[in-house]
This record gives sequence, C-alpha cells and structure tokens, in this order.
Amino acid sequence: MHIVLQLIPKKYLIGGTLILLGLSGLLIMSTIVAITGEFEKDSQQSEVTEIEGGGIGVGTANVSPEVMKYQPLLEKYAQKHGLDASYVPIMMALMMQESGGRGNDPMQSSESFCGSVGCISSPELSVDKGVLHFKSVLEKAHYDLKLCLQSYNFGGGFINYVMKNGGKYTPELAISFSQSQYQKVKHTGNYHCVRPEMVPYQACYGDAKYVDAVLKYYTGTITADGKPAAPASGGSGGSGGKSGVKVIDAGKTLIGKTRYVFGGGRSQSDINAGRFDCSSFVRWAFEQVGMNVGPMSGVTTDTLKTQGQAINPKDMKPGDVVFFDTYKIDGHVGIYVGNNQFLGCQGKTGVAIASMAKGTYFGERFNGRVKRF
Repeated sequence: MHIVLQLIPKKYLIGGTLILLGLSGLLIMSTIVAITGEFEKDSQQSEVTEIEGGGIGVGTANVSPEVMKYQPLLEKYAQKHGLDASYVPIMMALMMQESGGRGNDPMQSSESFCGSVGCISSPELSVDKGVLHFKSVLEKAHYDLKLCLQSYNFGGGFINYVMKNGGKYTPELAISFSQSQYQKVKHTGNYHCVRPEMVPYQACYGDAKYVDAVLKYYTGTITADGKPAAPASGGSGGSGGKSGVKVIDAGKTLIGKTRYVFGGGRSQSDINAGRFDCSSFVRWAFEQVGMNVGPMSGVTTDTLKTQGQAINPKDMKPGDVVFFDTYKIDGHVGIYVGNNQFLGCQGKTGVAIASMAKGTYFGERFNGRVKRF
C-alpha cells in the first residue's frame, strides 16, 4: 500500500482527501437537517412542560420539590385506576402531609396494601397503591373529599360513623370519632395525642385535624359538600350552552390573525403580536369571558387538564375543552365547537377550526379527556 501511495502524485492525494472531507461534511449536515426537521415537525403540536398544580375547581398544590417530582407518577396511576386528574394536586398535598415526598413509601400505603407498616419498599408501588386506596375511599365517601381525607388517616370505620351521624364530614364528627376510638385502645399505651390541643378532648386516636393538615398545602376551591366544584357561570358548556358560545365567539376573533409559536402567548407582547400555542390560546379565550383558568406565564396542557369538571365525551357541549395525545399524553388542547370540530391553535394554521372526526389527524389522537370550566 505504501508503494502505491508513492506512485500517486501528491496533488491528487490532497484533492481526493478534500473531496472525501467535503462528502462527509454534506452527509453530517443532511443528518442534522433531517433531525432538526423532525423535531420542528413534532414541536408544532408540543407544549411547554412546567409543572404546576391544578385542583378541584381551580387551585394549586403548594408542596416541596420532593413531592412535585411525583406528579407524573400520580397522573400515570390516576389514569390507570380511572381517577380524574383533578384529584392529583389533592393527592400531592396528602403526600406532603404523609411523608414530604421522602422515603420508599411516600404515600404511606403499606398498611392499606398489606395490613402492616413497612411492607412497601418501592416509591412507585407506594404511589400505585396509594392512588388506588384514595380512589376507593373517595368512592365509599360518596365523593365527600374531606371525609375521604380524614378516612385516609382514621380508616374506613370513620365513613360508617359519619353515615350514621348525618352523612357528611364535620370537624366535630372527626373529634368525637377519635374520642370514641381512643377509649377502646388507650389501655394499650400505644396511642398518644399527636396534637396537644386534642388532649383535653381525649381525642388521641389518629389525627382529628388531618383534613386541615392536608389542605394547608392546597389552594383551591372545594364545595361545601366536598365534591368537585361546579363550573363557573353554569360551565363552559352549561345550561343552554351560553358560556360555551361566548368563549367560542371570543376565540374565533383570532382566526387568521395568529401564528403558532412553541411556548408563545405567555406574555402580553406575544399576545399583542398574535403569537400563541394551543394552551395559551385556550387560557386567553376563557379570560375574555371572565374566567381565570391559570396564570398567563405558566399555563400548559398539564395545568389545564387538572381544572374544571370531567365530562363524558358522549355529553360534550360547545365550549368544553378537549385533549389530544400528540407528542405526549394530553399534548394538544382545544375548545369543542360541535359537529366533531374544535377551535385551537395548530402548528400550520394558527388559531383555526379543525376536525376531530374519525380518520382525521386529531380524530385519531383525541384521548377522551373532556373538561368543563
């Protein structure tokens, strides 16, 4: 090989080398362009992914970073067990009270899962079984959220006690149940008041103030009976669909006047310039009819899906908010306008009405999540 190279003139060797380098450079550039193009194609339907809590009605889970990191798992297992995502921030607040997000059993699920403390050593299993137990208790409590929370601490016997004494949670019932149960077990010496203020009442079984302890980590709306808050002003698709028509009419004013910008619509200058993405457009449209569904700077599909009332897709009305699985679960959002169509801000069109009928791009990606604000 060395002899052959000596026979070839040096200028041809240099030229050949440059040609090879040039071809390699073109191949690398083509690969980069192809990858970038795919990324831009995917990002046309994408959303920013800041984590922010939502709630029963409109609210926020005010918890530590250790708890916040469990939000994706809580959402995963809420979906697995058929629990509406509106309850995720409440469960985050519950986890904050139980463990602060620390340890291998952050939801303290061992006792409900296997009957003894310490049998769970996997945080994901803790979340899985914790969400399942929360849903079970919530259903037994007839969706009285405060009764559910207190029963998470006291056990299922508290639900039976409440049903025999008015049927709804009250702080007084929590204290009286703790008193009665403590009288049964105080001889064991294993129970002591976790709150000094409960000592005069001899209410030393569990934590009679558990509801308040959890809700101090949550800011939001809970109705008097503990159920998810009814939509404001009759709901976006409420009686007669009046609010729904208003939000659609507001949104339609931007048709032909905007362009899709990934992460756009989160400042007044963006809005003035007509730069939106899907979730910022939905937030803007509801703001025009006097409904605050999240802060301008932090709205995402993830924050929108935790708000409002879950609606069966069969009962959709104009003004309801619909979600699609695009680049991720709930990656795109829009406002239903009727006749298998929705109003949204899409990658190629900006704000426009698009079809979600079967066989269309969005029709194949509609995931059945419908929320009424």
